[in-house]
Amino acid sequence: MPLFHHNTTASSSSTSPARHSRHDTSPSASATAPTESRRTGLFGSRRHSTSPSTHSTTTTSSTTKSHSGLLHRGATNHEDPSISAAREQVVLAETAERDADRALVAARQAVRDAREHVKRLEAEAKEEARLAKIKQDQARSISKRARPLGRK
Repeated sequence: MPLFHHNTTASSSSTSPARHSRHDTSPSASATAPTESRRTGLFGSRRHSTSPSTHSTTTTSSTTKSHSGLLHRGATNHEDPSISAAREQVVLAETAERDADRALVAARQAVRDAREHVKRLEAEAKEEARLAKIKQDQARSISKRARPLGRK
């Protein structure tokens, strides 16, 4: 129900209900409902009619939307489906972000491990090259010693 909405009762002779503003001072506006109290400002009293059908309509329309005031904004019992869907999307996005952060940390650790492994392989290859050079030098030395043998 809008904030400045009035319920007016139509007389039996008119086909459409009369709509008037707060500032309307015509005699027809005050003559439409002689048993109603005049609304006095934003928080003024509601107009009540002696007609039971108007009263039941007013009651029905006022009970269809409960807890819509400013004080009941945090009520989770009557939450709008679009708000629930948005909240669920945010929860899913937060979960996905946490999973992505974990995956990023794991990927960075895997990169560190791979770099360390490459460094170890390079160190092993360097050590093997050093040992191979030593072996080659020893083989050359033995070859030099073996040249004079058998020539006499």
